[in-house]
Amino acid sequence: VMPGKKLQGLVAATVTPMTPDGQINLLVIHQYVDYLVSKQKVKNVFVNGTTGEGLSLNIQERKQLAEEWVCQGKDKLDHVIIHVGALSLPESQELARHAASIGADGIAVIAPFFFKPTNKDELIVFLQKVASEAPAVPFYYYHIPPLTGVKIRVEELLDGIKERIPTFQGVKFSSTDLLDLAQCINKNEREQFAFLYGVDEQLLSALAVGADGAVGSTYNYLGQKNNLMLQAFAESDLALARKYQFLTGEFLNFVIKLGFGVAQTKAVMTFVSGIPMGPPRLPLVDVSEEFIVKAKAKLDSIVWPDGS
Repeated sequence: VMPGKKLQGLVAATVTPMTPDGQINLLVIHQYVDYLVSKQKVKNVFVNGTTGEGLSLNIQERKQLAEEWVCQGKDKLDHVIIHVGALSLPESQELARHAASIGADGIAVIAPFFFKPTNKDELIVFLQKVASEAPAVPFYYYHIPPLTGVKIRVEELLDGIKERIPTFQGVKFSSTDLLDLAQCINKNEREQFAFLYGVDEQLLSALAVGADGAVGSTYNYLGQKNNLMLQAFAESDLALARKYQFLTGEFLNFVIKLGFGVAQTKAVMTFVSGIPMGPPRLPLVDVSEEFIVKAKAKLDSIVWPDGS
């Protein structure tokens, strides 16, 4: 693997824009890239993940989205990471080969979650079989036990992983187990692994134990505020960093009580960015007008430390 720039800072887990009748809407990706870069100061994306409803899309749709993000992100984005995980190994391998062929900056894979790997070795064999299809592309494991039900600790998984998967570069860590995260960071200091935290409302806690950055849906519309939090943390201004984290948390706490998932994220992104993200795909259902009114009012009511 060519040692490129280490993946760090904020990575937006991109929403998949859809037309009102449920087709993917590639035409707004160009605008989406410009919005992330200019308005949110976010220059890394994670495509076809949870937020992008990646596992609700067919293979052709996933390829088209990957191509469009790589194409539109050229010379604008620093890293376009494509999630290529699937329940079927051949599908995941096909997506990995495709991501390599279009010049993606990295690929990521979740653990298969219908028939599940029951131990570290089973999971590693699956990941290795995907990673080896893209031998020149940085590989990331996407750890999200609340959705996969695969609870194999990442600390254990990483032990000797470079021997098995030479392209391995890091983890998207979407678990609240900060002990596991801290041990990963503590035990892999010599490796240049990137540890990107995926539970947005707890990012500051993850930074405190040494996370390199974050992948999440809120960085689509609160990227600029979270960048200010990262800056405050880097300058050791913990009081200011906490203010940003508490306010992000206040918004998320409010919407989580209303019921907050990918459909709601799409709605929030639509009203914040002005780019129509459309409805989600079944089994997810579209949000109520009431949700939009309440979420918008809440977001508008927040007074950020930078005065906005």
